Amino acid sequence: MKQLYLIINIASVIVPILFSFHPKIKFYEKYSSIFPAMLLALVFFIPWDILFTYLGVWGFNSNYVLGVNFFNLPIEEVMFFLCIPYACIFTYHCVNKFMRMDRFLKFEKQISISLILFLTVYAALNYSRLYTSVTFSALAVFILFLKYILRVSWLHKFYFSYLILLVPFIIVNGLLTGTGLNEPIVWYNNNQNLGIRILTIPFEDIFYGMFLLMLSVSVYEYLSGRSKI
Repeated sequence: MKQLYLIINIASVIVPILFSFHPKIKFYEKYSSIFPAMLLALVFFIPWDILFTYLGVWGFNSNYVLGVNFFNLPIEEVMFFLCIPYACIFTYHCVNKFMRMDRFLKFEKQISISLILFLTVYAALNYSRLYTSVTFSALAVFILFLKYILRVSWLHKFYFSYLILLVPFIIVNGLLTGTGLNEPIVWYNNNQNLGIRILTIPFEDIFYGMFLLMLSVSVYEYLSGRSKI
């Protein structure tokens, strides 16, 4: 079914787009902050994606894509880096709008330090595995940069929002990596990752997704004027 990856992208973003105009949400009012955040994610992650596809870290099943390519990426993969940041920032916006987040502030330091240490150690131990080492190193450095250099005030909100986002993450990434399908839409070379799967999802995808959203949210927060940068 060559439209499947396209359908997954559209399904991921259609509800957030429709509810962006709900009078109690008014996400559309943040578009001047959202679109630059999406653009940065696209500019940063597409070259990474192109390189890792070229190196065989991952690849795409021609049975599930339309066959229109951007460099060596299916156009659906490019769309992924527009649809997913939009849907995730929408969720982040709603969580912060309708929930009191101050109660989670006291856990932020422990979570940040634990993530930095875990990611750094595993990146060092698995330096020969490209997906593991690059993803873990990049995320560890970025958390360190946000917390101790920029000293942003929203990391506790981000961590809680990401816990909620793990539910749709497992659904979408599960489909992309082959859960419920005869073969995956996106395949991974296990020589370049830890070989640990959650359903069919590589363990590294959790942190790749965290990095993608954290980068987008950092721009969104900065432009929205809510971060203390």
